Amino acid sequence: MGKITYLVGDATLPQCTGNKIIVHVCNDVNLFGAGFVLALSNKWPITKKSFHEIKPEDRKLGNVQFVSVAPDILVANMIAQRHVKSFVVDGVIVPPIRYDALRQCLQKVNVQAVSNGSTIHMPRIGCGLAGATWDKILPIIEECLTVDVYVYDFKPQIK
Repeated sequence: MGKITYLVGDATLPQCTGNKIIVHVCNDVNLFGAGFVLALSNKWPITKKSFHEIKPEDRKLGNVQFVSVAPDILVANMIAQRHVKSFVVDGVIVPPIRYDALRQCLQKVNVQAVSNGSTIHMPRIGCGLAGATWDKILPIIEECLTVDVYVYDFKPQIK
């Protein structure tokens, strides 16, 4: 396991040198317009364009699309969210996050990171619109990632 470092900042501005992979959770229904993806697509429109170009048969839970946005930065569009809204089953709210799919995605990201010597950068993935909590996400990160990880808590600048 690599080291996990928590930072206050913007995950679209990785705070280290060398190769970097920015990871985030995407849905399986071709929607790319809310949450952290807004920051990604505003900074690098190619992330949204590339996501929308994924063939429907390839937009499966557990798949990852890597998009090069700079010579030393890849963005990993991780498909680990089923649809975009929670639903109720037997009185229990089921959020869109799919933990097994997230595990599969992070394993693929780890292979890529090891192969190109990257660190991994992320907001608290899955904890926004996907409906997860960090206490459920962190053990998956610790299980799957063997490189250094930087987790960013965004604090907007007050002007």
